[in-house]
Amino acid sequence: MNLGLKGKTALITAASGGIGSGIAGALADAGVRVAISARSRAALEQVAASLASRAGGRPAIVVGDVCAQGGPAQIAAEASVALGGPVDILVNNAGGARPVTGEVDDAFWDEAMTLNFLAARRLTDIISPGMKARNWGRIVNISGALVAPKLNGAAPAKAALVSWSRTLSSELGPYGVTVNTIAPGRINSVQIQKLHPTEQSKADFIKQNIPAGYFGEPYDIGHLVAFLASPLARYINGAAIPVDGGAVRRV
Repeated sequence: MNLGLKGKTALITAASGGIGSGIAGALADAGVRVAISARSRAALEQVAASLASRAGGRPAIVVGDVCAQGGPAQIAAEASVALGGPVDILVNNAGGARPVTGEVDDAFWDEAMTLNFLAARRLTDIISPGMKARNWGRIVNISGALVAPKLNGAAPAKAALVSWSRTLSSELGPYGVTVNTIAPGRINSVQIQKLHPTEQSKADFIKQNIPAGYFGEPYDIGHLVAFLASPLARYINGAAIPVDGGAVRRV
């Protein structure tokens, strides 16, 4: 299917592996000129090399930390230069679980909120005005579980991300800009491998929680991002879409 994305540009955060690299691959396959960002240049170089033959060409690399002071502004500026123009598609993929073990202080909650919500909001605030001015843009935010069985700093931050995304979609919709959220379930990645270090623990979790019978792959998220980024998805705005094999979203 031709998604009508050839020639568009995209910036993807936390794209040095896992879901981020799957998103980069799907967009590059659709002919998008992609900039991938993360803190590790070595890991980004590996991803870029693996995607060099895709229709969109070798991704541009932007090394930066979305949580650092001034990080979002630096990433946005370098991405625009690397892409040779403004960002048409922004994928806020940075995030991570922050389980509460014992007593934690405000710094713990502040870091969890910055990583899982504020970084996305700051980067979007920088990039979205250009989308409004051009009357076209796509913002896709990668969320996660909003309620966890045990206290986790990421859960309330992701809830804030979904709430903010829904309202932002109303603000930007009249300008041809859509804002949607994807909530991945168990997707094979380094982070998930740490949660399920053995095949037995993976099998037990699948049996209890995932009707599809398997963990997803990064490209399962990437394919949906590519569709939501395309002109074909122009009437999908403010959605929060789970990609979890039918799992009950309580973990």
